[in-house]
Amino acid sequence: MNRDYSAEIIKRIKPYENNCTNLLHNLTTKYRYISKLFRVSMDSPVKSFNPSKHLKEQFVSNLTGSSKLEISLLLTALSVLILIRRSIGFNYVSTGPIKKNDNAAVCNKNLRAYIAELVVDSTCILVPYILFLTVLAEWTYTTAISMILLLLFMMAVKRNGSSFLQECNMDSIRANISSYRVSMMLVTCFCILAVDFKIFPRRYAKTETYGTSLMDLGVGSFVLANSLVSRQARGISNMTLRNALCSTSPLIFLGFARLISTTSVDYQVHVGEYGVHWNFFFTLAAVSILTSIVNVSPNQCGILGSFILIGYQVFLSRGLNEYLLSEKRGTNVMSQNKEGIFSIFGYWGMYLVGVRIGSYLFFENNVDTALRTNKWTRTRVWSLCLFFWSTTLFLDLHVERVSRRTCNLAYVSLVLAINLQVLAILMLSNYIPGGKISAMEEAFNRNLLGSFLLANILTGLVNLSVDTLLVPPISALAILFAYGFILSFAVGSADFLGIKLKFW
Repeated sequence: MNRDYSAEIIKRIKPYENNCTNLLHNLTTKYRYISKLFRVSMDSPVKSFNPSKHLKEQFVSNLTGSSKLEISLLLTALSVLILIRRSIGFNYVSTGPIKKNDNAAVCNKNLRAYIAELVVDSTCILVPYILFLTVLAEWTYTTAISMILLLLFMMAVKRNGSSFLQECNMDSIRANISSYRVSMMLVTCFCILAVDFKIFPRRYAKTETYGTSLMDLGVGSFVLANSLVSRQARGISNMTLRNALCSTSPLIFLGFARLISTTSVDYQVHVGEYGVHWNFFFTLAAVSILTSIVNVSPNQCGILGSFILIGYQVFLSRGLNEYLLSEKRGTNVMSQNKEGIFSIFGYWGMYLVGVRIGSYLFFENNVDTALRTNKWTRTRVWSLCLFFWSTTLFLDLHVERVSRRTCNLAYVSLVLAINLQVLAILMLSNYIPGGKISAMEEAFNRNLLGSFLLANILTGLVNLSVDTLLVPPISALAILFAYGFILSFAVGSADFLGIKLKFW
């Protein structure tokens, strides 16, 4: 009787045997995993400042970019916003540093006026452009066309009682160059933080290998913007190697400071961008040093730059591109930083071509200054823009696709085309009666590198303070607005106090 009863029990629990075995196995596996994590946490005395580092790196990896037309319209929209700001007017007083003999009343009055103008500048330029890059990103074509139509309407309204074309002189040309340099810096400063939020479209982030995107233009635009108005372009006595090393030592210091700081706080770094240790500041320093070593006149810079770019492209086409774009890395410094080191040739060639263009358009001695009017310059800027756009399309189709990572010939041509397009649009400001460069533009123009440094610091603080991948769209937008206003007012305050950081 007992045997029958035991057999009945065994028969009933038999179907659950496999389930119990699987459950026990899962519990054992989880126990071992938790124990391993516990041991690791006990062995690690320092807690990571950036627990989402790998997720953030994956968030900006393996991207293919956007279309060239969309990028062109995005930058056109910013140029138009700057022109609309000029159409509005509302400029208070001439800005400048506070003098020691100024009385308190005058200082307070000027400071209030300056702050009020910065508020207007930020509201007219920063706020709408942040919206264009985020919540309005799916309507890029519509917003760009709308901004162009609005500008044309405002220009037509302001024509009443005013001469349609203002007198052209070198001061207006300098103002347009300043606006162009500032516009490219503003795009870079906005994007370096916005890219960490999900509200920022992935197609605007840097491409992994080939393709075009808004953020791909950052470092190239910075190099070109500085070359157009560099000492070499202006024909000023060339620097010796010793002076170049002294001048670029702050850049080298900033490069090592960024390397040490990102490593110490476990900050996310996309290795495919420059390499394991390389960064933007090392590239700037290298270009400056190479330009000083190979000391040539502005007239010869274009030829030398073209030879460097064509020669570099030949090596890329013969297999160097496969080496640079592969994920394999050796243990030596060259292999670990292959993208950053080899792309120097592309950026150096771009810089030399930019020196020649800047000399030809703005500073060449054999052109009568009276003839170098805004109209003369604008015509040539548009001609060069169309030439480089045609070159870009040809190279992209028949030689090699655009690649920021290798800084190939097609990428250099694209940067030249986009930057000259922005400059050409901003040179239409002479059709705006009474238009004047804004206080925010003046402030950023006097401190381009300083503003970029501050933008990097603010971006790092935001990333270490909040998990940007988990921030909802409304909160992300609020953070970006706050970031834009803080950056604008900090740079404006530095300009008002006469603080300037420049060593390029």
